[in-house]
This record gives sequence, C-alpha cells and structure tokens, in this order.
Amino acid sequence: MFLGGIEVANAIHLTGHSDGDAVAHALTDALLGAVGSDQDIGTFFPDTDPANKARDSMEMLAFAVEHVWQRKCVVINADVTVVTEHPRVSKFRDAIRESLAAVLGVTKNDVGFKGKTNEGMGWIGRGEGLACMAVVTIALEMDQDQA
Repeated sequence: MFLGGIEVANAIHLTGHSDGDAVAHALTDALLGAVGSDQDIGTFFPDTDPANKARDSMEMLAFAVEHVWQRKCVVINADVTVVTEHPRVSKFRDAIRESLAAVLGVTKNDVGFKGKTNEGMGWIGRGEGLACMAVVTIALEMDQDQA
C-alpha cells in the first residue's frame, strides 16, 4: 500500500486503477478545488484510460501542483487526515510529510499528517478500506514588484 508516496507495509492493500495512493489522490483533488477547477482527478486521469493503469499517484499530485502554478498560485500548506484501523500511520508520519513536501514545493513543517481510527465502527472499522481528507492553502504568487 502507498500513502503519500511511501510504501506502507500492511496486509491490506488498497485497490484502484492507479497505485491507489489515497493520500495523493485526496491532495490532488484538494489542490484542483483550491484553484477553482471544475475538474477532478478522474477527469485528468480517468480509470477508463489504460495509460493510467498502475500510474504513480505522486505524478498525479505533481500535475495538480503544476495546475496551481499555471494559475499563478503557490501552495502554502497542506493537511491530511487518514481514517483507518490498520495500518497505524503514525510511524510513517515523517516520511510521508517529507515525500509530500517535496512534490508540493513546501517544507516538511508545512505539511500536516494525522491518522485516526474509526473505533471499530462501520466499513472502516471492519478494515474494508480507509478514508482520507485533505485541505490545502494556496496563495497568489507575488513577484518582487508586487511585494
């Protein structure tokens, strides 16, 4: 299983057309939404396109960052919460923050990453999957003349 570009050893694997990195997918959609795009990750990387089979989700995240830059904006920070019973993501926190920061063009300190359990309730509690929520802050890029 991949989370935030880091391979996480776990008996459970996420299924998806790409590599199934739920963290990268959530951040990709959050970035697209932050710039007011009416398109989402599935528009740019449809699961009906064989070229997207097993695609690296961090490449999709990099695409979204480029989309932000094309709008003359920059990423300020990002925050991600993963809700899952397993794996316990806290031991991967630093590696995931570093991995995401490198693609987002920010420092590790600008990336929050948390894991929560669902206390055994529902489909997440039964280990049938996980949920991932992401929020990003972007700003208009200012050149020296504007500062």
